[in-house]
Amino acid sequence: MTDRTAVPWLTDDERHAWMALTAMFATLPPAIDAQLKRDAGINFFEYQILSWLSMTPDRLVRMGMLAHLAGGSISRLSHAVTRLERQGWVRRRTSDSPEGRCVEAELTDAGMAVVVAAAPDHVREARRLIFDVLTAEEVGQLKRIGMKLVEAEAPQTAACFRD
Repeated sequence: MTDRTAVPWLTDDERHAWMALTAMFATLPPAIDAQLKRDAGINFFEYQILSWLSMTPDRLVRMGMLAHLAGGSISRLSHAVTRLERQGWVRRRTSDSPEGRCVEAELTDAGMAVVVAAAPDHVREARRLIFDVLTAEEVGQLKRIGMKLVEAEAPQTAACFRD
């Protein structure tokens, strides 16, 4: 058993900030997921996959990196890509690179059309839930704070978001 006095307990302000952050984690993802399912027939994880693929010049990303970017395990990504392949929105391909043989996910034209169609409603929901309730200054703070938090846990992911 550990000594309870050695624990760096949260101050009242820290505890309230932590509670607000966990409430945000509990409420925003399901709201975003519900909007995407309702309006586009895909979940947020699938949207993240399609979106990340759409943002690369060749619409192609290594599966391991895509799992990292979309915030899921390789196994979860593999299952999601299988569903997206069945729809004709993504295809897998094997590639040889200087680092060795790898599997990449590639966004098809049909998949790109899904992202293009889903994006307007998704952006409207992001605006409604986040940006319409924040000032421009708070948006800047949110970006800086979010980057610090991501950097602490996943510097590789944070590197993908730097301007």
